[in-house]
Amino acid sequence: MQRNLIRSTFLAALMSMAAIAHASGDHAGGHDHGDAAIGEPGDAARITRNVRVDMADTMRFTPAQIIVQRGETIRFEVVNNGRVRHEMTLGTPADLLSHAEQMRKHPEMEHADGNAVTVDPGQRGEIVWHFTRSGSVEFACLQPGHFEAGMRGAVQVRGTKS
Repeated sequence: MQRNLIRSTFLAALMSMAAIAHASGDHAGGHDHGDAAIGEPGDAARITRNVRVDMADTMRFTPAQIIVQRGETIRFEVVNNGRVRHEMTLGTPADLLSHAEQMRKHPEMEHADGNAVTVDPGQRGEIVWHFTRSGSVEFACLQPGHFEAGMRGAVQVRGTKS
């Protein structure tokens, strides 16, 4: 009971901070990715293609480098081949670093954002993401210690979808 109260209080505090950050125009502190440089959650009915991403206890993603075209909606099929929980979170370098720090402080934090999926050992998950801008979008596993061990990758978003 006390654990649920602490979790609820923590989540309420996070939501308040995100609302304040959004109101002040500072998206780096929150998770408002709708108009961020990384794109937006995609519509499953408009998926352009599927990309499988494997996660392993070697603290690596395969592939770690992915190329997409601006305008594509990608279904990332995220497969945990390891024996520990992993996740894939899309974000800016600042967002990922900030979130990794929060995960170290609160390792049981669960994600409900469209840009992230947490996958238990031997399981699969997915992220459907629409890439709206050219450039680089990073991804990482933010489970405590995984980001620091190098469990990261990047999506290179090129040009315009033809």
